[in-house]
Amino acid sequence: MRIAVGSDHRGCQIRSKVIDLLKRLGHEVIDVGTPNMEPVDYPDVAAQVACKVSSGDVDRGVLICGSGLGMCIAANKFAGVRAAPCHDDLTAEMSRRHNDLNVLCLSSDLLGERLVDRMVELWLNTPFEGGRHARRIEKITELEKGLLPKQEG
Repeated sequence: MRIAVGSDHRGCQIRSKVIDLLKRLGHEVIDVGTPNMEPVDYPDVAAQVACKVSSGDVDRGVLICGSGLGMCIAANKFAGVRAAPCHDDLTAEMSRRHNDLNVLCLSSDLLGERLVDRMVELWLNTPFEGGRHARRIEKITELEKGLLPKQEG
């Protein structure tokens, strides 16, 4: 799998560890930075990863900032990107199983290293269930196109 990984300055150390894990698991990694602890704006990094996911250049993305929230907000502005911050095993698993999450957002400030490793592996290995969940993902795609849901009554 091709995976783009990016972080702001606060996620720099965890990004390096996530990249090492992904490579050990046999994935191709595209590192979009940041190269050091110098402050950068998280929307710039999120846009690089989300653009690669949206265009199909990569299969998935991982974004890391202090809380995971800012990266998530920015990444979700791109068509076809389904990004969410996950904070435990259950959210990592369900984000794939029910939401077909293609961009995992992580907090560098709130998560321990072992938990991050476990969550990344769960997120990589959990399949999308499809079925009723596929119908819901299609509705999200319609919203991206500006199509409003039908009003009942």
